[in-house]
Amino acid sequence: MIEIFLQKKLNAPSGKMLLDIKTDIEPGKFVTLYGKSGAGKTSTLRILAGLLKPDFGKISIHGNVLLDSAQKIYLPPQKRKIGFVFQDYALFPNMTIFENLSFALYKNQSKKILDELIEIMEIGDLQNQKPDRLSGGQQQRVAVARALVQKPELLLLDEPLSALDEEMRNKIQKYILQVHREFNLTTILISHDLAEVLKMSDEVLVLEEGKIIQSGNPIDVFSKEKLNGIFQVSGEIVKIKTEENILHLTILIGKDIAKIKVNNKEYSHLNQGDFITISSQDFSPKISKHK
Repeated sequence: MIEIFLQKKLNAPSGKMLLDIKTDIEPGKFVTLYGKSGAGKTSTLRILAGLLKPDFGKISIHGNVLLDSAQKIYLPPQKRKIGFVFQDYALFPNMTIFENLSFALYKNQSKKILDELIEIMEIGDLQNQKPDRLSGGQQQRVAVARALVQKPELLLLDEPLSALDEEMRNKIQKYILQVHREFNLTTILISHDLAEVLKMSDEVLVLEEGKIIQSGNPIDVFSKEKLNGIFQVSGEIVKIKTEENILHLTILIGKDIAKIKVNNKEYSHLNQGDFITISSQDFSPKISKHK
């Protein structure tokens, strides 16, 4: 279990703000911090990583105490088994990609992990190049790989995909989910993208003015009750759940979430990420897939 309790006075756009976070995160979960700019999301990650010191708090991972202000315990970043992926990649420009990854190895660590990560992230043909020769998406794949070299107990992602186009975002989301599962990581992501939150997260923590105001399954947190009626709308399938002969579709329509049930046999061709149009006739949903 990851136990987090921290308090710190911050300067927010609206003035002074007390960051006051208390939560427990189960091992293996993918958790997203969601909220407006200035809500305290990045400060929370920086405190977890040891890059920012709180005024008061306690952080422990599986019983290992990283921070306990009452006991005057404060492990520096290099002694915390935490991987951090920044929005701006933060790769060493004078090193090749392989050298960037190798630099993250701890003393006497086997280089076998590098081969594994290079294969998963599909960067084998890039390893002898320097970062300035890579696209943004390629650099971000390298940044994720580097954060995983020491097999961290906790992976922190500070809006790592916000500067990428939609196609590249989707690809790297898949890479991140793959390594999250294969390395059995506990991951905390910051994102403003609702579709991204729904696709990737087991749990969402909604922050407002330094405090968690909502938490839980992202579909439950963001769903609103929908009215029945004759309609025609378009949206993206962000989650599919199969239950016997029924498909439960969660669809992002603009900034809203809709959930519908359809026949599995009739709509088995649908996949997460598909853009569809839903129309209703006599209260029976009809779905057409966009090409």
